[in-house]
Amino acid sequence: MFRISKEFQFSASHQLKQMPDDHQCARLHGHNYVVVVELSSETLDQYGFVRDYSELKLLKTYIDDVLDHRHLNDVLGDDCATAELLAKHLFDWCKPHWPETTAVKVSETPKTWAEYRP
Repeated sequence: MFRISKEFQFSASHQLKQMPDDHQCARLHGHNYVVVVELSSETLDQYGFVRDYSELKLLKTYIDDVLDHRHLNDVLGDDCATAELLAKHLFDWCKPHWPETTAVKVSETPKTWAEYRP
């Protein structure tokens, strides 16, 4: 199996309103997010690629236009603003564009990652 990945970054705010009032994530706050999309294939194309990295620029455009410097509760809904659900949201966006998509990872801090991999 061949695997490639590409990293993207953006900044956004969110508020986890479902958390208890005294939980730090219940307050409005922001992160410098890191997103990694992974594509896998048993075969390579005529150029020796799983997918040309330049094709993934479409994800950068989506992130820049829809997520960057936004309030994620407004974009994803109040119940969907966690890193886990953001990873699934981005996976669901990527899969129709690149059927080889196998996972999306989202980091809110340098030491934490959430991953969606069906």
